[in-house]
Amino acid sequence: MQQASSAEARNRFLPAVSPRLVGLVALTKPRIIELLLITTVPAMFVASSSVPSFGLVVVTVVGGTFAAGGANAFNMYYDRDIDAVMDRTKSRPLVSGVVSPTEALVLSLSLEVAAFALLWSTVNLLSAALALAAAVFYVGVYTMWLKRRFSTNIVIGGAAGAVPVLVGWSAVTGHLSLSAWVMFALVFAWTPPHFWALAIRHRDDYTRASVPMLPSVADITKVVRQIIGYTVIVAALSVLLAFTTHLGWVFVGIAVVLDVGFLFYAVTLRGDPSPRRAMRLFGYSITYLTVLFLAMGAIAVVHHP
Repeated sequence: MQQASSAEARNRFLPAVSPRLVGLVALTKPRIIELLLITTVPAMFVASSSVPSFGLVVVTVVGGTFAAGGANAFNMYYDRDIDAVMDRTKSRPLVSGVVSPTEALVLSLSLEVAAFALLWSTVNLLSAALALAAAVFYVGVYTMWLKRRFSTNIVIGGAAGAVPVLVGWSAVTGHLSLSAWVMFALVFAWTPPHFWALAIRHRDDYTRASVPMLPSVADITKVVRQIIGYTVIVAALSVLLAFTTHLGWVFVGIAVVLDVGFLFYAVTLRGDPSPRRAMRLFGYSITYLTVLFLAMGAIAVVHHP
């Protein structure tokens, strides 16, 4: 969904809220945060082998939201020049002038400080440090270094989006286990096919902004081959996860069904690498991650009441 549509929807539901406040919220990229939290909470359920404390879930979610929102706000602050020339992003708050760069920077830093303080004081230092590390990686490594220089930007930068599962796991256990790292690897491998599908749709935008996303600088055949390769890795990791977390054959079955769908959408790009087909893969990739992690959390509770 494009930024303009999101802004219109927010304005319909929040008619009395000032445009500046709506713009500040938009800086945090709420839709992306939703996806990050979908992986965080089920990881907590699996780590606890039951239903974790409601209070713990709440503070972990709030802390994770602050950390991710702060990183996203800085991303928009730093990228406001290229956002202005891309159709997909030209309606963002800093481009339209609804929010000033100074306000965006203050919001970003404030959210990061609040996230670290909240997670350290109410959860544990490891979770706080992981959340902060993810934000620093997203800002410093992906946004400021990789994004404008290398076609592998999202491959490496995607690690930041995989950290929330570690935050969720460590919030419950106070440490990281093999299962937590397999979850991390799964989300890490899922990110390239997910994002490259979207980048196929918007490759002209990235070309115009001189951002070397793989679909804008490489032959489409190479892009599709990479997408299929990472999708196969995701499928393998989803099955491995069933055994490291002891979720049983029900989870294996759910994972395999989801994997077949993911591979189907990836492989069909070989014959038709059109933006329309790529967006079907993009949409399915979101469904894939959501259903996989929700099933993981639900099965953890059923197996360990």
